Amino acid sequence: MTKTHKKIIWTVTGIVLAALALFLAAGLYFFNVAEVPGKKTFVSNGTVRLKKSTPLYAEKKWYRDVKKQHWTMMSANNKYRLAAYYLPAKKSKKTVIILHGFMSNKENMGAYAQLFHSLGYNVLLPDAEAHGQSQGKYVGYGWLEKTDVRKWSQQVIKQTGQRSEIAIMGVSMGGATTMMTSGLKLPKQVKCFIEDCGYTNAKNEIEHEAQALYGMPAFPRFPLVEVLSLVSRVKAGYFLGDASSLKQLHRNKKPMLFIHGSKDKFVPTEMVYKNYRATSGPKQLLVVEGATHAESIEHNHRLYKKTVAKFLRKYLK
Repeated sequence: MTKTHKKIIWTVTGIVLAALALFLAAGLYFFNVAEVPGKKTFVSNGTVRLKKSTPLYAEKKWYRDVKKQHWTMMSANNKYRLAAYYLPAKKSKKTVIILHGFMSNKENMGAYAQLFHSLGYNVLLPDAEAHGQSQGKYVGYGWLEKTDVRKWSQQVIKQTGQRSEIAIMGVSMGGATTMMTSGLKLPKQVKCFIEDCGYTNAKNEIEHEAQALYGMPAFPRFPLVEVLSLVSRVKAGYFLGDASSLKQLHRNKKPMLFIHGSKDKFVPTEMVYKNYRATSGPKQLLVVEGATHAESIEHNHRLYKKTVAKFLRKYLK
């Protein structure tokens, strides 16, 4: 081998190692953006301030002012203390567990809490791991949180008895968590699910956002999300593709109501049709015309409440 050949080999090797180091650094950066809790520029963070001009002001004010019980439990993996609000209804065995979205918290779910409570349901509103008042290190996009939701359902049964009937409902990441939870072996008291604007899987959603926010093309043309997924596996314990609503829905046999806004660009509306086709149980679909992401309840509150109430009457006594 000539000196020229050796020089070429070392040069190519250096370029490859530099590229790998660059991708790893970028993967770590985007891991912090996507999975480490903190202020995010691409979503609303923290508790939304309530003003009279706020959509569904009366419902949200009711939630702000209503007396709440504070529940806590250890996460399913026994690592973190989780927090929740519980709003009991009068002499009811029916309970809905409401799951919030990415970097949101239970304080922002007032309109949903009021809706279900007005229908006679006890309402449990947990803060997901690493959100709100719950401890945690990373965002799990539904994959880490699903076993916590199952444990919350067991806590509800302890509170309301073996004759309990439970519905699980979530919005955005909470909707995806609901779908992923549906694929688990759950207590018989869990009767049905309602998901609002959840994604097909975390990898698809992050690829969509990477393209929308940063103009990044999808793999294999640009493998950064693949690197992010590998970092996620090492640090958080799961590949992004593991967090799949579709795979879990294939295992679900229980009824599910799917809701999505027709103008949702954050979680593209096309995802709801894939999720709807994937479930193995009884199903219903509501696409709210003109609604953007996580705004279906505000955009057409009457239709939203009517559809939810009718669905619940069908599957809970």
